[in-house]
Amino acid sequence: MQLHLLNFLKNKSMEEYSWHKIAESEREILFNTNNIAMIQVNGKTMSLGRYRGYFFAFAYKCPHAGGILSDGWIDPKGNVVCPVHGYRFNMQNGRNVTGEGYNLKLWPVENRQDGMYVGIGEGLLSWL
Repeated sequence: MQLHLLNFLKNKSMEEYSWHKIAESEREILFNTNNIAMIQVNGKTMSLGRYRGYFFAFAYKCPHAGGILSDGWIDPKGNVVCPVHGYRFNMQNGRNVTGEGYNLKLWPVENRQDGMYVGIGEGLLSWL
């Protein structure tokens, strides 16, 4: 049983996504001066970051102490920094890069011709 669960978690990146339009274009997103915006997607509050032309959606609150990540910033390496304790998270995989062992939930973002979309997984663990 454990092996099946591990395989499920490894293949989670292969799950299907339900894509939700968040804006007609980047200009509609109200990014703070820190290049992070708070957005609503399918009834869920999350953060949207912008770094060197790339966009990434991530958890609204830090998994450590619940700091509001849209009040944080993006460091020169593209990591999101929590405003409470300065924990940093890699936006490619959500891993904590300052060594505390936390992981940040991420969602894919697509900037299409007809607007910007966030993908919400349809699997069992999609909102965790």
